[in-house]
Amino acid sequence: MKSDYLAFDLGAESGRAILARYDGSTIDLKEVSRFPNLPVAQAGSLRWDVLRLWSEIRRVLEHPPVTKVESIGFDTWGVDYALIGEGGQLLENPYHYRDKRTEGMVEKVCGIAGRARIYELTGIQFMPINTLYQFYAGAQSSPRLIAAADALVTIPDLFNYWMTGNLGAEYTNATTTQFMNARTRGWATEIFDALGLPTRLLPQIFEPGEVIGKLRGDVSKALEGTPVVVPACHDTGSAVAAVETMGRAAFLSSGTWSLLGTEVSSPVMTPRALELNFTNEGGVCGTTRLLKNIGGLWLLQSCRRIWAEAGREYSYDDLLAACREEHRQFRSLVDPDYPAFHSPDNMVEEIERYCARTGQPVPDSPGAFTRCILESLAFKYRYTMDSLEELTGTPLTEIKIIGGGSKNRMLNQFTADATGRVVLAGPVEATALGNIAVQMLATGAVSSLAEARAAIARSFPSDRYEPVETERWDREYPRFRQLVG
Repeated sequence: MKSDYLAFDLGAESGRAILARYDGSTIDLKEVSRFPNLPVAQAGSLRWDVLRLWSEIRRVLEHPPVTKVESIGFDTWGVDYALIGEGGQLLENPYHYRDKRTEGMVEKVCGIAGRARIYELTGIQFMPINTLYQFYAGAQSSPRLIAAADALVTIPDLFNYWMTGNLGAEYTNATTTQFMNARTRGWATEIFDALGLPTRLLPQIFEPGEVIGKLRGDVSKALEGTPVVVPACHDTGSAVAAVETMGRAAFLSSGTWSLLGTEVSSPVMTPRALELNFTNEGGVCGTTRLLKNIGGLWLLQSCRRIWAEAGREYSYDDLLAACREEHRQFRSLVDPDYPAFHSPDNMVEEIERYCARTGQPVPDSPGAFTRCILESLAFKYRYTMDSLEELTGTPLTEIKIIGGGSKNRMLNQFTADATGRVVLAGPVEATALGNIAVQMLATGAVSSLAEARAAIARSFPSDRYEPVETERWDREYPRFRQLVG
């Protein structure tokens, strides 16, 4: 018997609705809708237009691709939040994680609650985009708005609420807030108390794989009553759910961000993990994703936008072709996580300034910029893999690249060469597939996550990249380590 599932996958640039059909052995995917997800500048702030996103979601639900689906599941990016007020109303358009209001907030929060204590409770990497610093900034600038709120939810929780009427926080996405106690899997209310933040806004927690309700008739008559499952609602959590990465394998979810890590059975929250600023995000089936957030293809996306504004439109294929023609290897390198690269007005100029400041040649063409970014990312992956092995005490012999960035064959080969490890690239649709895998588990179509992962592997075989030019990359690696040191 064939079973159909509907997955909504919203990323930082676009959203999609994916129909999956499982025949008991393999999975077939069909994209039924794609829509842009662009931030909106308003009154000096950067926001998400969630009501427009909701209208796109409603359009799919009101006119579904099939008459019946077994379940519906939702995943999005992490860290951003929405405030729900009286009568279930959205109080404001949610802020974008690159809004500048969080500048200096990590230092302020840590000065009050204590950096070591925050990490001891949450095990989460310190980044200004985390909900903790966003919400603290909001409490300082808009206390009356916070007072009017009845609940704080992350973005997928908002859409789940609108679909079912049931308010809650899915665990994997909740961990990206830096509000969660990694050991108890409950809210770290001690941090809220120290900062004077209202714990009454924290909703109940749903574990991934729970059926949280049924689709409301006022949302979709066509699919009314369909079970709504919370998969790993954090898109990286769903992507990692699609592949096996425990033991000697690492995962690299490659896209706007690069998230490099491995699955572990319990959080790693040692003083060394704090020093290296690694994060312990919630995974499916009780696992933890020990990983590092790295400023991924965002650098290239931002350069491309600047060139387009100047009247020079380059596709990604154009830039990769220019990179292949740029034969000056390792001419300029950058740390992808340099703070000025987080949300610059002009990424091209920031990279130029970085190279000049560090005594390197300034990239002089789109091909040179592209090579600089891709080589730097590959080196940052090696740097992070070294730290990951140190923290786990386990040699990691292969890297599984998943997500849209797995289509970048040049970066895949650079990663194999820089790290000296076998790279397995794909599936490209790992996020949607992981979302579907947990829906299948929740509805009884498979008996275990391993069975769902096996079906994914049969349906979407990966591409293999062997290390080739490791000696050349080894020679240049000490120079990169100096830049990030």
